[in-house]
Amino acid sequence: MAPTSSMPPLERSRLRRLQTLGVMCGFAAGAWLGAAEAPTKLVRAGVSPVLISLLMVVGVFLARWSLPALARGTSQVYADAQRAPHLIVWAILAGCLWAVANTLTVFAIRDIGISIAFPLWNLNSLLGIFWGFIFFHELRDAGWWRWLGVLGGAVLMFVGALLLALASSMQAPGGHALHGVVAALAAGALWGTMYIPYRKAYLTGMNPLSFVAFFTVGELVMMTVLALESTGGPGLLWRELVTEKSVLFWLAAGGFIWVIGDLFQQYAAKYIGISRGIPLSNTNQLWGLMWGTLVFGELHGRSASLHVEVIGGSVIMSAGAAAIAFSAAPPEEHERWQAAAIRESTLYGTDIEFVRAGLEGRATESSTARTALDWAMLVIATLVFAVLGAIARAPMVDLNLPAALVLLGLIVVILALCGTALWQTTKFS
Repeated sequence: MAPTSSMPPLERSRLRRLQTLGVMCGFAAGAWLGAAEAPTKLVRAGVSPVLISLLMVVGVFLARWSLPALARGTSQVYADAQRAPHLIVWAILAGCLWAVANTLTVFAIRDIGISIAFPLWNLNSLLGIFWGFIFFHELRDAGWWRWLGVLGGAVLMFVGALLLALASSMQAPGGHALHGVVAALAAGALWGTMYIPYRKAYLTGMNPLSFVAFFTVGELVMMTVLALESTGGPGLLWRELVTEKSVLFWLAAGGFIWVIGDLFQQYAAKYIGISRGIPLSNTNQLWGLMWGTLVFGELHGRSASLHVEVIGGSVIMSAGAAAIAFSAAPPEEHERWQAAAIRESTLYGTDIEFVRAGLEGRATESSTARTALDWAMLVIATLVFAVLGAIARAPMVDLNLPAALVLLGLIVVILALCGTALWQTTKFS
């Protein structure tokens, strides 16, 4: 079915280029999202899970405003908000969902470990497929082969998650396996629902750098409420922050790293849809497995059968995600995306040229000079991290430093390659 307006179909060469870029962004997202969870290992040193999540959100907040200021300037963020003001509300709602889900992941990691928790909450892929089909015309007119790839991948992901849940229920540390499994699955459900605002934003034409700037308002507000409720008030929360001041830098840095991964995930969702982009970004489970086993030695001393179950489950889930992600959208399906975009434009009165430019990955405005506000945001973010870094101490957690340096080197290379491709193809639009 063709779109109900004069919006022309996207050129096939441009469509292929954007979909290749979306796949690259999905892989880059997996690498950086996987690295961001490593600081949560501090929970084993007695740091409150809520405090860990709060400080990660502080790092997220600083990154979500400073990175757009650096890449595009806040004037263009403001321009996007003027064109689609309704998306500010959706972005804040998505941020609230993220804050609760992220807190649940910290509890999951505490109870069942990174290498097991990651694949469980990555069942959000299944919700992403469902919502993408129901609300945004994804997989419509995709053909039976692509449907087979998506559905077959979903089955593989379910089997892999079942295997990992079985392993965690028998072998998880601390005797709280069921709590950890429930927390991880609940986080996945919230994150899967959070992708609805993502797709609405990018079908409407909003730039991911603009969307995430407002997204973080919901994150910070919700996480502050949770932290105050958990600790018993501002005074007790401040006392806990002072007590744990030596680790605040590492947690905020984890939030900053997470934002880089999330930005790539946002671009993947924009250019290949949530039914494909989200599963691909969920390759973070492999990075989580590498951080958990190679750096933190999570499975050291465990039985051979547990190693087989955890590694086998992760590989099966990754195969399922790959099958979904590489079922590329044909031009006929992309025209259905256009129809969904036109519906959003009509519903909210958004300029159709703004919507079309977003679908095509075109910048609607030329770059502008950075303002005093942009530089102020960059300076504030730098100063906050400098102060936290000055009072930081190395966490008392056993880790394999050479393995950590190798993994860090790999994700930096991925950042450089994917960031360059993103700029050359879309100018970060």
